Amino acid sequence: MDRNSIPENPADDTEAYVGQPVAEAEERARDRGWTTVRRLPPNAVVTMEFLAGRINFAVTDGEVVRCWTG
Repeated sequence: MDRNSIPENPADDTEAYVGQPVAEAEERARDRGWTTVRRLPPNAVVTMEFLAGRINFAVTDGEVVRCWTG
């Protein structure tokens, strides 16, 4: 694969999502260019493959408690 064709993550502060209601966080993420927005319970077991353009939210009681990319 040509390195120039590998998508990059949007320039965004992932820590800014922590504490937000999940619906607002998901809308903000899509508006900022994230192509995949994934909502997970805290400590969910997920695969470790990296997917450029994906942002992950760990959610408790409708609020983002952790956010990471890939």
